[in-house]
Amino acid sequence: MNATVSEHRIVVGYDGSDEARWAVDWAAAEAERTNSQLQVVNAYQIAWPGAYYIAVAEQITAAREAAEELVAEIVTRVRERGTGIDVFGVSVDAPPASTLLDLGDAGARMIVVGNRGAGGLTNLLMGSVSQQVATHSRVPVVVVRGRSAAVDGPVVVGADGSASSDAALALAFEAARARGAEVVAIRAHVTPAQPALPLRDIEAQERAALDASLAGWREKYPDVKVEALVAAGRAAKVLVGVSHTAQLVVVGSRGHGGFAGLLLGSVGQQLMHHAECPVLIAHERKAS
Repeated sequence: MNATVSEHRIVVGYDGSDEARWAVDWAAAEAERTNSQLQVVNAYQIAWPGAYYIAVAEQITAAREAAEELVAEIVTRVRERGTGIDVFGVSVDAPPASTLLDLGDAGARMIVVGNRGAGGLTNLLMGSVSQQVATHSRVPVVVVRGRSAAVDGPVVVGADGSASSDAALALAFEAARARGAEVVAIRAHVTPAQPALPLRDIEAQERAALDASLAGWREKYPDVKVEALVAAGRAAKVLVGVSHTAQLVVVGSRGHGGFAGLLLGSVGQQLMHHAECPVLIAHERKAS
């Protein structure tokens, strides 16, 4: 399909699995909310470097036709909902992760993936794809997992005061406004076994830091209701817990602590595996 690609575009990976279909559904709803173009992508590999066989012409043709049919079916499904969003699909014989990352770099506002793909070996591959995309993307990534049906609930965001969490707050407030939802901002902390200050003072310090990080966003989004929570415990465990009642959890790609060189922090990793709702990883676009 010869479609004019918009700079305000959501890219979603699709392989025919239920998880990928839920990812398309989520991406289509987001495209409608944000007046974005939706690009559905099926990237497959009939052969790859190091494979034990060389695909013959008939196999290549069959794989291409199957991919085209898969994409055409899901694009038709989205269009039949009558939302009026601009949706088109592409299928390519290329590595899935690098294809999605390249399309993200080419002006997309976000990439959406399911947390795993079709059964068997493809299941393992798609899990690897979602991991690679969430880790290496230079634009925000949503991993659609947990409940398959859309639910009401707050937009939860992890706020630890880092530059990465500031990017997460920006996306969380934007998402909450688009949904008419509340933001629940959570600052988690682990109390040392022998704290230097009374627990009450530690709690007050953490709350003051959270309020300071939210001040500018409250002013910028006065129409968005905000609940600020300070929680004792590890951030990943706290955020996974609240994901049971949230419609979206937003985190930065990295937070305070750990190894600064990591492309995706442990909190994001844990949420991708255990959250009960879609997870938005707030990568900041970097210059090429």
